[in-house]
This record gives sequence, structure tokens and C-alpha cells, in this order.
Amino acid sequence: MKAAYILSVILLTAASLCLAQKMNRKALVTRHNVVISKVDTLGALTIGNGKFAFTVDATGLQSFPEYYKNGVPLGTESEWGWHSFPNREGFKYSETLQDFDFNNDGHKAAYAVQVKSGRDKAAGDYFRENPHRLQLGNIGLAIVKKDGSPIKPSDLQDIHQELDLWTGEITSRFKIEGAPVSVITGADAKNDIVAFKIISPLVRAGRLWVDLRFPYPTNQFTDAGVNYKHTGDTTIIEDAGKVSFNKELFIRKLDNDIYYTSVTCMGRTRLSVIDDDHYYYGKEQTDTLILSAAFSKEKPKNFPPQFNAIEKSSRQGWQSYWRSGAAVDLAGSTDPRAFELERRIVLSQYLMRVQEAGDFPPQETGLTYNSWYGRPHMEMLWWHSAHYALWGRPQLMEKSMQWYFKAFNGAKAIAERQGYKGVRWQKMTDNEGNETPSNVGSFLIWQQPNIIYEAELLYRNKPSQQLLQKYSKLIFATADFMASFARYNPTTGHYDLGKGIIPAQESYKPEETYNSPYELAYWKWALQAAQHWRKRMGLPPNKSWQAVIDKLAPLPIKDGLYKGAESVDDSYSPQSKYTTDHPAALMALSNLPANALVDTATMHRTFDVVKKVWHWDRTWGWDFPMVAMTATRLNQPEEAIDALFKNVTTNTWLVSGHNYQDKRLTIYLPGNGSLLSAIALMCAGYDGNNIPNPGFPKNGKWKVKWERLKPLP
Repeated sequence: MKAAYILSVILLTAASLCLAQKMNRKALVTRHNVVISKVDTLGALTIGNGKFAFTVDATGLQSFPEYYKNGVPLGTESEWGWHSFPNREGFKYSETLQDFDFNNDGHKAAYAVQVKSGRDKAAGDYFRENPHRLQLGNIGLAIVKKDGSPIKPSDLQDIHQELDLWTGEITSRFKIEGAPVSVITGADAKNDIVAFKIISPLVRAGRLWVDLRFPYPTNQFTDAGVNYKHTGDTTIIEDAGKVSFNKELFIRKLDNDIYYTSVTCMGRTRLSVIDDDHYYYGKEQTDTLILSAAFSKEKPKNFPPQFNAIEKSSRQGWQSYWRSGAAVDLAGSTDPRAFELERRIVLSQYLMRVQEAGDFPPQETGLTYNSWYGRPHMEMLWWHSAHYALWGRPQLMEKSMQWYFKAFNGAKAIAERQGYKGVRWQKMTDNEGNETPSNVGSFLIWQQPNIIYEAELLYRNKPSQQLLQKYSKLIFATADFMASFARYNPTTGHYDLGKGIIPAQESYKPEETYNSPYELAYWKWALQAAQHWRKRMGLPPNKSWQAVIDKLAPLPIKDGLYKGAESVDDSYSPQSKYTTDHPAALMALSNLPANALVDTATMHRTFDVVKKVWHWDRTWGWDFPMVAMTATRLNQPEEAIDALFKNVTTNTWLVSGHNYQDKRLTIYLPGNGSLLSAIALMCAGYDGNNIPNPGFPKNGKWKVKWERLKPLP
């Protein structure tokens, strides 16, 4: 493993030095600045710092949240912002547990599931819905026309809005009945603070105010931050301050949860209370209204800095980010898809840094709005965050990995409850590592090896004994579960995974399913990586792990193709019900190497059949980069590019760079994260590869320049 990695680094570094001229990173980034020229509910733009995000409409603020709620919602979320409705019925988590003996061998395991009726159903619903992420507040513009009526989105004229990726600032210009309005919006690089500079004669005329509203949380799958039917308990503590500015602190209480919003306004600004959760800021002696707002879980010691300080922080933070890590430049390519691919790459880097660079695993919709009640899905962590290590920014990946230490005891309790060793990592969870009842998630296992893979990427970036020691507890306990979960089959002499699993392709019943290709491949690779971790630390191999490595079931094959699972007879015929969702058989050779387990000829045949028979309209946004990775490892670069541009709805890329899925999931960040990981593989390759840019066609139409990317295993 080590020798192959060193060889690939030497070969690919040499290749990249030959290909890469000195890049003008500012030009590369800013040629993809986002420009909005109309009110577009799918064109909302986001600023933030990875722990906090603020999404705006065409006005540069959150002026029309109800209008945008069915597009990309105008959210304000922070990774600390969670809320639970009171457990008035006294539900206990144990009420969600049911025992299963999938293999009829006397091994009963308790899984947290959803039942269809009765108190147990209500208990399952409560623990799925609570806690949920909070929408912290809406900050918009309230503007009235000459006749005194409030403006509607259709009243905005001559819109020109631009997100400057290099500085992280949004500049918005428009007119209302001919009167110009200019708004500059920025976010602090480290703290949960946004700031605005608004210039318009409408301010002086008393027709433009800053509109601050606090929405109430919902217990729904999504939360767009527009529930104004219910109110919380909001208290204002006013600080008169100095003549040059004034400040307010809002204390927001929602049931048993409290958070704070503090506001600093330049100059004497009038605060008007509309109702308990609704406020206006206005001025009448100048055309300029400058405001900064901070959100915090604890009572702040200071009010937020003024606009200029936030603007400086944003510019410095973003320029530092863009100058760090890797870059890919496709300028000079003649393939008509090249510019669009480069746009997606640049905007994905921006969106991941804005939405998913915090201290906890992210949800699928980042810090814009809730999906799955705002909870992260741990099987998706690799596809969200591994790109940071592959793009030379491993510190941003490592931040969220600290969650595993907090969740360790809960994961150990799950394993013990089910009669296994080690830790069984939660699938759908929260910041504290609580397990979510699910009839699907509770039976997934491919979240298990992710911590081993990400720790391995950290080590490949910067090997050290300190890092080995730090993550050994997590890796060893993870591997202990994996070895004990594998079930020895005396008939075949192999270790099986299942029955009792749902694979990455969530089309299967747990009571029937065993030995799915990706899970088998990931199990073997991760157990080998855990053994190698022990070797680096001077420890002997773990015998239990090695037994599973040596005798793990082979990938199931029928008619020369990899099956969806060993328990499936018909994986690909026109009558098969297993040609939707993730084409997971291909995943066994995607982010994973062949590893003496995957036969590339068999995978090639499987790839060709999947391409023809799959219902691609029923897939997910990260499937296309995953397929591109498989094609790259099969030395099919044309197929890799075609996969990235497959013309289906779930592979739609919005003007903002977001990956659109459907009306429920108008943004889907695993699509962005997986694209960046796929591009790393397509450029820098993988251990043992000696083909420069293995994922790009050698037809003379692609001019690929890159620097500082890392190869995959």
C-alpha cells in the first residue's frame, strides 16, 4: 500500500508539474462570479463561513422569504442552532426498539425502527423530529411604494446582483419605481455575523427599513424558515450606546432553548416593534443604512463589529481559502462542456466552504434549510467532506471528524445492544450523536468504514505518530464492530455481511439481503487499513480482523456481472425492481480500489449494462460523480465526462452552483462534494496509476491544468 502510494505521488507530481503552469487563481475563480438579473427563486445566494450561513434573494437580504420558500429558501442557520419540542408524552427511546433475528441463529439484535400505529409510532416520530435545526431569523428589506403599498418581487427593476467569489461579498442593485437601491452583504470569516450596507434615497424618504423577523420552528421534514403563525418569547435589551451607533440584544426563547441576536447600527437608527417577533430598523436623515447582526447560543459579551470590520474579515478569509489547497483550470479546452465543468468545480468549492466547514457533520442541505429535520447522514460523510483532504485542505475535513469522539459512547451502546463488539456508528444523527429511528437507516452499514477512510486521508496528507495515536481509538473500535458483525458461513467457508442489512442502494429488504458489493469491498479495504494503522504504531495484526479479511465473501456474480447483492437473482433485467436508486454495484470500484477483490473485466461488463438499463431519472446527484470515478478506474475517460453531464433532473446545476434534485431538495450538497472528489481522481489518479489526468479524454479537446491535488487510494 505504502510503496504504491509513494510511486503514484512521484509519477503524478511529475505529471502535474509538466501540465501546470503558474495559475492565476483570482482570474480562475472570479470568471465564475455568480450574476443574477431577475427574481429567481432557485437563484438564492449564500454567504457564510462553514459554521454559519445566510442566504439572500435578489435584494441582497431576505426580503421575500415566503416567495422563495418553494425554491431555495432564505435560511439563516448555524451548526449550534437546534431545538426540541417538549416531550410532553414522556416518550422513551426504548419504545422505538424492536428485536430481530435475521439469520435464525439465536442472535437477536435491537434496532430503532418506525412502526405504523400506536404509541410506539408516536415515540418514533418524536425522536426523528427532535432535535431539529433552527432557522435563526430573517433579515430583509421592507420597502413601500409611493402609494404606501409594500413592494412585491415583481416591483424590482433593473436587477444586477453579483456574488464575488474572491471576497465572499454580494453586491445587489435594483430600482423601485425608478429609485435606486444598492446593498452590499458580507459575513464574518469566523463568527456568526452578517453585515449590510444599504444606500438608497428611499432610506431618507422613510420608505425603506431593515425588516427583522424570527420564525418559529416546525417539526417537518423541511423547514424554510417561514412559520410566522406561532411566536416564541423574544425580549429586547436596548443599549443606547453612543451618538454614532446604537445596539440591541434580542433574547429568543423557544420552549427550553434560548439563543441571542445582537445588532449594531451605524448612526441613530429608529427601532420599531411590529409585534413580538417582528421589528423594523429605519433612518430618515441619510441615504445610508448600515447594520451588522450576530447570532449566538450564549449571551454575547460584545455587540457585533461594524460593517467595515466584517467586510475586511470576509475578504481576508476568502482570499486565504482560494490561495490554499488545490486548483483546477480547464481554460483552453475546446470540448463545449469544459467551461461548465470548471464552473461547477469552482462554485462547489465555494459552496462547500460556506455550508460545510464546521465542527460537526453536515446535513444534505447544508446551512440553508432543513431536510430530514436538519440531521446529518453519516453514510454520506465521505461524499460530503473527503474532497477537503484530496484538495489539500485536510484541516477542514478533520474539524467534523471530532464528532466521532463525542458520539463514541452512543455508538458503543448501539453495538452492545445488538450483541457486537466495538462501536456501530449512528446513521441519521445530530450534534450529540443521538440515533434516529428508521426503517432504512438503522440497517445501513456503509457509514461504518468512513472514519477509517478519512483518517487514512489525513495520514496521507501529513503522517505523524501523534495522528496515529489520536485516531487509533476510533479506528480500532470501528474495526472491532466490523469483524464481529461479519457472520461466518460454515457452508461456504466465508464471512458474510447480512442478512439484516440494507445496502447503499436502498431498494432491498433487510430480512432478505446479504453480501452487497460495495459493503463487501469497503469492509475489506477498511479492515486492511485498520491493520496497517496498527503496523504503523508498531502493533501486531489483530487476528479477528485478519480472519475476516482473509475469508470475506467474494463479490456476488451472475452471468458475468456483479449482482446487487448475493441474495438478489435478477439485478438488471427489464423486469427487475432493482434498477433505481444508487447503482451501488459500481461503487465497489469508485472511491475504492480494486484491492484484489474487484475484477475489472467483470466490473467493465457491469458498467456497460448499468449504463443501459438503469432508471437514471430515479437516482441522486452524487451518483453521477461516483459513476465518473468508476469509469476513471476502468480507464474510460469519455464515460467519466459523460456521467458528469448525464441529462437528468437530479444532475441539474443551478446558477448558484447548487445541485438540484427535486421540489423537496432544491439543493443537495453531496452532489457538490462528490464532484470535487471525482475531479481529484480524474486529475491526480490513484495509487499505482501512471496515466496523467486519467479521467479526461485524450482527444485533444481537453487542456487540464491542476496543482496540489492528492491521489486516492
